[in-house]
Amino acid sequence: MLIAAPASGQGKTTVTAALARLHSRQGRKVRVFKCGPDFLDPMILQAASGAPVYQLDLWMVGLEQSRRLLWEAAAEADLILVEGVMGLFDGTPSAADLAREFGVPVLGVIDGSGMAQTFAAMAWGLANFQPDLGFAGVLGNKLGSVRHGEILRDSLPDSLHWYGGLPRSTDMELPSRHLGLVQAAELPDLLARLDAAADALEQSSGAPLPEPVSFPVPSAEALQPLLAGVRIGVARDQAFAFVYQANLALLQAMGAELIFFSPLTDETLPEVDSVYLPGGYPELHGDTLAGNEAMAQALHAHHAAGKPLVAECGGMLYLFDALTDRDGVQHRMVGLLPGKAVMQLRLAALALQEVRLPEGSLRGHTFHHSLLDTRLEPLAQGECPNYRRTSEAVFRDGRLTASYIHFYLPSNPQAAAALFRP
Repeated sequence: MLIAAPASGQGKTTVTAALARLHSRQGRKVRVFKCGPDFLDPMILQAASGAPVYQLDLWMVGLEQSRRLLWEAAAEADLILVEGVMGLFDGTPSAADLAREFGVPVLGVIDGSGMAQTFAAMAWGLANFQPDLGFAGVLGNKLGSVRHGEILRDSLPDSLHWYGGLPRSTDMELPSRHLGLVQAAELPDLLARLDAAADALEQSSGAPLPEPVSFPVPSAEALQPLLAGVRIGVARDQAFAFVYQANLALLQAMGAELIFFSPLTDETLPEVDSVYLPGGYPELHGDTLAGNEAMAQALHAHHAAGKPLVAECGGMLYLFDALTDRDGVQHRMVGLLPGKAVMQLRLAALALQEVRLPEGSLRGHTFHHSLLDTRLEPLAQGECPNYRRTSEAVFRDGRLTASYIHFYLPSNPQAAAALFRP
């Protein structure tokens, strides 16, 4: 099923995680995917399902790769859940487009707070706005009581199945901050929250799972060992954790050995040929990053040796001279790139991006709350397929490549290998 909603903020992630946790506890093998470019929701969904979470997107991931990911998951899973993005029909391509392409039935999640029979009108609209879309049923979220759920259920026409509801409760609430949900690793009681949501869903569940879906065998995929023997140091901690699981899998499939390190706690780089600095929350750890001078020196030495370094969004901010956090406090950063970044209280950019590099074109997305002040001239500018005003720069200094763009490396494996190959 694809779990969708009329808008963002309706509780798609909570419901998807609750379903994954519930069916995992019942002994089913569950695989979960996230529709569209997101890093925080998959962390929660991975904890709920116990399996890695990959993105599905008809543009960024592509039709054939999305088909392959679903086919591979179907070979091992009893249940596949796909969390939608924004509202069901929002964007081009939308979550509805994805569901229709692969014949995946949709489960609509609607925030039922402050609502009675109008709930049925919204559910009917989701189910019938595009008649060729398979619709499994609807689930109510943030319900005030058991009786409230019964009112919503009884208001539905016979053509719409009721999948239960989740109450409004802090026991299962997933906290957020400026870029979205709080990271799973920062929630010590996450499994307790997910169990509470799964318990509530189990008690209120109505309709059975929809009929199984079949996925055809995808075209053959042959990856060359373009990174055989290459050791890549990947930053991974609470400051740098925004990386596509598919990126890591691709690098390994091309022969790379991934060695994880922490710019927050490690004083030196591991013995590596290349470094990958993903995005994250460097602005929340400014003092710690500024105080780790040994790591800054190690990165300078790595760059001076002419070794590849790829930095995305928060990883790029870490490489500038300074970063000012949301409280107005400026923190000294690594200083490999001239200039400074300043956090904003509002979203600065959100868009899909494609950029043409000397190594080849790569797709990805941008999502950030900071602005740059730098004299650097871009190597290239990204292009958005459906929002032309957003065009992110890619900077290049020797073997250092940095951008606000979170690259989806499987969009061009050869280009990805060239970025990291010594």
